[in-house]
Amino acid sequence: MADLKTIGSLNVFPLALGGNVFGWTADRATSFAVLDGYVAGGGNFVDTADVYSAFAPGNRGGESETIIGEWLAARGNRDDVVIATKVGRHPDFMGLKPETLKAAADASLRRLGTDRIDLLYTHFDDPDVPVEEIVTALDDLVRAGKVREIAASNIEPDRLAASVAFSEAEGRARYVALQPHYNLVERDAYEGPPLDTAARLGLVSLPYFALAAGFLTGKYRPGQTVDSARAGRAAQYLETERGPKVLAALDAIARERDVPVPSIALAWLATRPTVVAPIASARTVEQLGPLLAFPEIELTAEEVDALTAASA
Repeated sequence: MADLKTIGSLNVFPLALGGNVFGWTADRATSFAVLDGYVAGGGNFVDTADVYSAFAPGNRGGESETIIGEWLAARGNRDDVVIATKVGRHPDFMGLKPETLKAAADASLRRLGTDRIDLLYTHFDDPDVPVEEIVTALDDLVRAGKVREIAASNIEPDRLAASVAFSEAEGRARYVALQPHYNLVERDAYEGPPLDTAARLGLVSLPYFALAAGFLTGKYRPGQTVDSARAGRAAQYLETERGPKVLAALDAIARERDVPVPSIALAWLATRPTVVAPIASARTVEQLGPLLAFPEIELTAEEVDALTAASA
């Protein structure tokens, strides 16, 4: 069993199961099967957002939370699972004005069928709202017992630092984590000031798109067609200089170790400063194996260096 990681007061499996596919490329029955398989494999950390999956035709947002809530109710395991969700992008609750943020959290609680959200993120920062107002609204949710820990995603370093400074000065709830876009082929947006700021503030990170929309599973190759809703986005990495070099380095290590390519990609990400639990999704039970296996893989310094060089 993999050792649990710490996020504030929460203890989580080192791989967060992404809920973006639930109600989109995974229907209710398949989503239940994936969630069951993840928990059976030792997982306890599910990440979603109130906007999932408003981007899919016929959806309004909230479909993922609803499915997760129905699964929690059916399995009776709410106390055994850490639930993270994000607010600020649902079509009915756009932005982070205090009243909007609180209404969005209440709507998420209803869909999830629970009395508390373990980890609540602001999905995207709202520069029109002072950080003091955002943090105060989040603090109100924590004091009301509706939220256990708070975090941020898609926020500029200066706004993040100002948020934490306000929390500390006023004794308000404090961000414990950051959810950045970060993986072997997308390093530039996080490495540098965002990572440095997170480290300085003592925040842990939980990267989204940890497998680059599926590219780092290794199934996207020149001349091959992949049946996936995200195939277009993932295949674009083949056109970059970095993409093929990263695949070659992953292939070499995966062959040597006789383990799946995505396990190696996640294992590299887990070695990065601040990272405690990458987020990856599975739209079938079969895709869970490499995700659940990666925490048992400890890359050598040479392997880490090879992947880091290939992705430079």
